[in-house]
Amino acid sequence: MRAATRPRILVTGAQGQVGGELVALLPALGDVVGVDRAALDLADADAIRRTVRAVAPDVVINAAAYTAVDRAETERDLAFAINARAPAILAEEARRQDAILIHYSTDYVFDGRATTPYTEDAATGPLNVYGASKLAGEAAIAASGAHAIVLRTSWVYGLTGQNFLRTIRRLAALRDELTIVADQTGTPNWSRALAQATGELVGCGLPALAERAGLYHLSATGATTWHGFAKAIVGARERPRVVPITTASYPTPARRPAYGVLATERLRATFGITLASWEATLATCLASEHAA
Repeated sequence: MRAATRPRILVTGAQGQVGGELVALLPALGDVVGVDRAALDLADADAIRRTVRAVAPDVVINAAAYTAVDRAETERDLAFAINARAPAILAEEARRQDAILIHYSTDYVFDGRATTPYTEDAATGPLNVYGASKLAGEAAIAASGAHAIVLRTSWVYGLTGQNFLRTIRRLAALRDELTIVADQTGTPNWSRALAQATGELVGCGLPALAERAGLYHLSATGATTWHGFAKAIVGARERPRVVPITTASYPTPARRPAYGVLATERLRATFGITLASWEATLATCLASEHAA
C-alpha cells in the first residue's frame, strides 16, 4: 500500500446525504473527485471501471446506494446492480490500483430479533430485498481481496435529501397529529457525523487502513424508536401530537427489522473513533441549520 501524503479521493454519490458532506469535508485531507448519478451510473459496470481508471484514486469512498427500501421489492435487479455488483467492481478496481475502498452498509442486513446491540460478527438475515442487496455487496467486497473498510450504519438523516428528519418537519407544518411507528428500535445517524468519522479514518493514513481493513459498525450511541425520533424532531411544541402506532398498523411492501442497534466497540478499539449520542448529534444538526 503506497503512502500518499495527499491522497486522491474518489467519492461516488457526491450529491447524496453522506456523499455531499464528504465532498465538502475531504478537501482538507486530499484531492477530491466527486461523481454523482449523472456522471456515473452505478448500474453500468463498464462506466465504473472507466471512471476509476481515469481518476486513478488512492481512496475510493462509495457513498452511493439504492436506498428505496420499499421499491426494491419490485426492483430487485436494479437494487442488486447498485448495491452488490457495483461495490464488487469498485473493490476489484481498488485492488487493481492498490487503493483503499471505504463502503457503507446498513443495519438492515440483520433480522431484528436481537435485544442487545449487534456486533460485526453477529449472524445476518435480511428481511427485505434492500438488506439482501447490501449484504451481497459486503460479501462481494470481502471476496475481492481489496483493502476495504466496510462501515455499517443506520437511520441516516440530514438537512438535505429525502430522509426521516425532513419528512417529519414537512408533515409537522401541515398536520395536527402524526402517527409514527413505535415498535422498531434503532439509532439515528446524521450524515455529517458519518462523513466526519470517515474523514478521521482517511486521516489515519492509507497504510493503517490497509492493515486494519475489515467490517466495522459506525453509529451514534444510544437507541430510540421512529416515534421517539419524531418526538425529538418536533420538540416541545404542543402541535403536532406525535402518536405511537405499531408496525402492523402501518404495513409497507418491505419488512423492517424490529431492532437494529449496532455495537461500535470494534471501531473505537481499532481507530479510536466514537460518535456522540444520537440526541446530541440531532441537536448539533438542528443548530447547524442556523449557524453563521
